[in-house]
Amino acid sequence: VQLVESGGGSVQAGGSLRLSCSASGHTDSRHCIGWFRQVPGKEREGVAGIWTGTVGSVYYADSVKGRSTISRDGSAKTMYLQMNNLKPEDSAMYYCAVVKNPTRVRAAGIGSADFGYSGQGTQVTVS
Repeated sequence: VQLVESGGGSVQAGGSLRLSCSASGHTDSRHCIGWFRQVPGKEREGVAGIWTGTVGSVYYADSVKGRSTISRDGSAKTMYLQMNNLKPEDSAMYYCAVVKNPTRVRAAGIGSADFGYSGQGTQVTVS
């Protein structure tokens, strides 16, 4: 599976962005897939995940809960992360990736996600 992220940009605090993740190759709607973000010098942070293989489960980090919505199209080829009321602390490179341990995430949250291979990322800058 190859993943390509897009939709990032520079916005003012309070603004919105819709990130997209396009998948090519062998995709499986039963996969759990999610977003993580990374700032240079800091650990990556799991932001959101979606597991359509089990009753449409979605997971959010506390830092974005209530401000973000993750979704996936029916073909499982595209995933989205709608981010509203953006804050400067949301500034980071955002990546999408398959979650390799969805059962663990279901129990412990997106912060426990073991992300697989990601794309090149899309930069979000909030000022």
